Amino acid sequence: MTAPLTTQESAGSHREDAPAGDASRVCRETRELLWAAVLQRDERAAARTVFAALDAGVTAEQVLLDVIAPVQTTVGEEWAAGRINVAQEHAATAIHERVIAAVALHSDAPDTHGDVRVAVACVDGEWHALPARILAEVLRARGFAVDFLGAQVPTPHLIGHLHQTGPDVVALSSSLPTRLPAAHAAITAVQAVGTPVVTGGAAFGTDGRYAGLLGADGWARDARDAPRAIGEAIDGGVRTPFHQPIDDLPHLADQEYTLISRSRPELVRTTMTGLEERVPAVRAYTAGQRERTSEDVAHIVDFLAASLYTDDRALFGGFLGWTGDILEARGVPAAVLLPGLELLSEELKDFPRALRHLAHGRATVAARPKAASGQQA
Repeated sequence: MTAPLTTQESAGSHREDAPAGDASRVCRETRELLWAAVLQRDERAAARTVFAALDAGVTAEQVLLDVIAPVQTTVGEEWAAGRINVAQEHAATAIHERVIAAVALHSDAPDTHGDVRVAVACVDGEWHALPARILAEVLRARGFAVDFLGAQVPTPHLIGHLHQTGPDVVALSSSLPTRLPAAHAAITAVQAVGTPVVTGGAAFGTDGRYAGLLGADGWARDARDAPRAIGEAIDGGVRTPFHQPIDDLPHLADQEYTLISRSRPELVRTTMTGLEERVPAVRAYTAGQRERTSEDVAHIVDFLAASLYTDDRALFGGFLGWTGDILEARGVPAAVLLPGLELLSEELKDFPRALRHLAHGRATVAARPKAASGQQA
């Protein structure tokens, strides 16, 4: 495989690239302008801002990774902090998607890696497609031939695409750890047809621990790191073809993950009933509040299942810590999580691993500075 291009070589533009110091300054200023534009839901202003940076000599890759990606991260942080709502978050994401498409059409990619075809896809059930889209455009800017398959690609459809097009490698993206079981199934299926898999995204951990756990052939820290991971995966071949998921995760033999996943609807119902009996304020909830609480309980069950799949209590504790941050940003004490966790522990009293994960989760919530002083419900 040909060595990856440098940032300057991958500009995909006839313009002379800006010196590093100037490019850093332009990117910083452009981030501020782009953030203001997306807050105002002004797509034209967002596009003008980005193209001005390109005209100033910033490369397409720099615009994608040093401007759009950080602003999108800010969008998520502002939503989590309760300073923007879901509609604003969706509007900002849509603007970024359209600006990325415009940047891609505006730039001419070199043909250095054209003999290497990469299929970029999101795991089945993963709707956060923007990171994968940015990856696809960065790879195109580096000269790879790319098939971008978009959000939530069912594994059978992915395998069908591989049979039709024969890519050299699959780049699999996921942001949510709850999609790790689906990612594992996709990794195993893709490897079974002889194609290596490189993974990326927040779901696989900041250090790629879950990529290794699930048997992927490579993991990329970010889009800039992807060409390295792709090259190594192609050179190394498929690491573990024709194996079963339980070969990677022998702890699944206890069936706790399977049984809890299958009983998810019943667990949510019984937990909601228990909350109404034990927490007086829940009985006075409106239909909307009841629905949101039920959704929260379902997310807790989903993350518990994912932590059981990986046998990593820290995954569950991390989710509860993040959820506590969001609740408190909206004026709700994180301690409201404790009754639901206690009820789930009672329901799952015959599941030793689940009990250990739930105990870790309760300890995580209880250790928060505001947990002891919050009101339940």
